[in-house]
Amino acid sequence: MMLGTDVSSLTTTAANAAAQGLSIVVPVYNEAAGLELLHRRLTTLASRLRQRFRVACEVVYVDDGSSDATLKIAQGLKADSLDIQVVSLSRNFGKEAALMAGLDHARRGAVLFMDGDGQHPPDLAEQLVGHWIEGGYDVVYTAKAHRDNESIPRRLAVHGFYALINWGARQKIPEDAGDFRLLSPRAVAALKQLPERNRFFKGLASWIGFRQIRVDYEPAPRTHGVTTFSFMRLLGLSIEGLTSFSVAPLRFASLLGVLLASFAFLFGLSILWEVFTTGKQVPGYPSLVVGLMTIGGVQLIMIGIVGEYIGKILSELKARPIYFVAEHSSKQCAEEPAQAEAGERTAAE
Repeated sequence: MMLGTDVSSLTTTAANAAAQGLSIVVPVYNEAAGLELLHRRLTTLASRLRQRFRVACEVVYVDDGSSDATLKIAQGLKADSLDIQVVSLSRNFGKEAALMAGLDHARRGAVLFMDGDGQHPPDLAEQLVGHWIEGGYDVVYTAKAHRDNESIPRRLAVHGFYALINWGARQKIPEDAGDFRLLSPRAVAALKQLPERNRFFKGLASWIGFRQIRVDYEPAPRTHGVTTFSFMRLLGLSIEGLTSFSVAPLRFASLLGVLLASFAFLFGLSILWEVFTTGKQVPGYPSLVVGLMTIGGVQLIMIGIVGEYIGKILSELKARPIYFVAEHSSKQCAEEPAQAEAGERTAAE
């Protein structure tokens, strides 16, 4: 019995990339104001990719339970230069579930993930596709070139998050890497083989390995509205990513327990030394209360960390679906049948 998966047959070359095509997965949540503009930019991108690489494209819009007119606008978009799929989830399952829904419904070989708020420039996508087809890379991920426009506490928090999640990990997650990335057909097949339901996409895309390359970029300003990611939501996502992908918090708790026990042992030796050398009893009430409060606080933190992992185990054992699709529609690009007929006429001649 094989405990791994052979995806070598899906290796992409410049010769067969055009036949496999590219799916652009765009999760959207209340993006009605800017969706038409984004689609026009993606249509232009698809035309350039077809001309330069002979690659056919499709876009998969995943509506993650939007409360505005996002779904209606997406269903009314025209399939010019690329096919369109609109996948509407039954409720808001979160971005990780929306990414997985798009991955499951992608019909082409390679997959490009983009946000629907316009901050991931479609113009850069052509460079990512070039790294895949011409450079032979399987994972082409983007990362912020710098964080100079962010506050110092936020930069320190981001650095601390990556330092903790990469602590002791065999496969490091690149710092500042985002969800804007391209996966080759064999990388897509590998990612689909991972069965866990608590998914951390950035970590999983790095864990699968293969040839990877980083592309630095400057996120564009949002085309409309404001971000829905508050501090508490970002904190929750960070905890979710840590406990879904890494055991570093458990290691940190164990190390903290060892340090605390060592400190208590040394403190006890100092008390014995003072009693034997001076004969004076050390007042015990303040030190006892402080010690109990410290130990009790650390124990509660450790119980909370273990509880997070137990919750993840319970979620995996329940084996609930990651998402439910309420509506699914598709439109085929009008250019493809015409090109197919032209190819048949050429072959007949």
